[in-house]
Amino acid sequence: MPSRNHLDKIGRKKKKKWTEEAMERALIEVKSGRCTVRRAAKEFGVPKSSLGDRVSGRVTPGSRSGPAQLITSADEELLVEFSLYMSKHGFPLTKQQLVSFASSIYKRQHRRVAFSKLGQTWWLNFRKRQEKNITIQPADNVVRGRTVSVRKEAVDQFFHLLSTVMEAHGLRDKPLQILNCNEVGFHLGRKRVILPKSASLGCKPTPGSRDHISILACFSATGEDIPPFIIYSKAYPGGVCYKTQGPPNALYGWSDSGCINSDLFKKWFLKHFLLHTPKERPLLLIFDGHKSPINLEVVEAARKEDVILLCLPPHCSHILQPLDAGLFVLLKQHFAALIGDGCATDTHYAVSKKEFSGVFKETYQVVKEEEGVRIVKEGFRKCGIYPLNHFAINKGHLMPLHSMGPAAGPSLSTSAQGVHAVGDVIAAGPSS
Repeated sequence: MPSRNHLDKIGRKKKKKWTEEAMERALIEVKSGRCTVRRAAKEFGVPKSSLGDRVSGRVTPGSRSGPAQLITSADEELLVEFSLYMSKHGFPLTKQQLVSFASSIYKRQHRRVAFSKLGQTWWLNFRKRQEKNITIQPADNVVRGRTVSVRKEAVDQFFHLLSTVMEAHGLRDKPLQILNCNEVGFHLGRKRVILPKSASLGCKPTPGSRDHISILACFSATGEDIPPFIIYSKAYPGGVCYKTQGPPNALYGWSDSGCINSDLFKKWFLKHFLLHTPKERPLLLIFDGHKSPINLEVVEAARKEDVILLCLPPHCSHILQPLDAGLFVLLKQHFAALIGDGCATDTHYAVSKKEFSGVFKETYQVVKEEEGVRIVKEGFRKCGIYPLNHFAINKGHLMPLHSMGPAAGPSLSTSAQGVHAVGDVIAAGPSS
């Protein structure tokens, strides 16, 4: 038997729909004195209370009814603009990332609010409001994890994007203005365990390691460097000697994992990268932005400072990251040699957390002075980034499309016409 609430819901009369045009005509009739509010509301089919609010001036004619939008229409347009920028530069702008961007905008308008009110309801309403710019389309195939072979299509698309950006900004013959940043990890401890090769931005420390420290390094295609960013796990070492012993002008930070995250990348970009970069503009910064989402503030600052952010395709860092192509191996070899640890480069290093910055300073300076510039230049050349050469990539590392598995599910994508929301990921591409 149906419940009382169910019967009430069925029997409840639906509200009559009315248009702004009808409301305007009713308002004209009332203000001219030809009709009362009650009669005009009945004649034009509009709510009497809403008409009365407009007559009294409590509500501005033409204003939106219902609760106010959490962020303004102008800010929503800005949000779509940022989404397009990220997509056109290869970044995987997820639904969570877009909501995070919107939350940053919301918090600027509501500084006293401790948390953002933007959630699933806002997201669904945002998509409805932006339905002319947001469409659903199936996702591309994705290979999970870091593999020996990578998608040829992904590499081709990256080089097309890189070539387009370089041509548009006149960077083909300006190696000083082309930079790559990448993260390399050091596991500290005395246990000799062979570890898998660490990933790039957003790498994960090996379980069971005593301490993990990451270095975010940044070099231009000429071999010029930005002072390194040293990231400790869990907390800074005791005392302040780690700063005085470390490389000149180095930046320091910490995270639970000892790896880069969104907040640390924002700190590095705003307070360190922009301070030490060449004065020439524009600059092109290439990095793996898939595992460490970019803050809205970073995108805003990059656009303001004429820095072009370009994201490498997923799982391709071992063939497209210039610093992975030689410099990091050399750094670990010299680091191991300096502490008298003649083991392979992917093991725990017998050095304490307090001692690390001092040992790394010597390693970094030796590598820079002896072979660093040549190795960095060679890395950019081997990856085909500078000089720009798509054919520099070893074809043995590329996997054709027909060898891919089934589609990995829906994702978000954008085109020049707008943002295309598809499941979970936004990426550049034509609408279907």
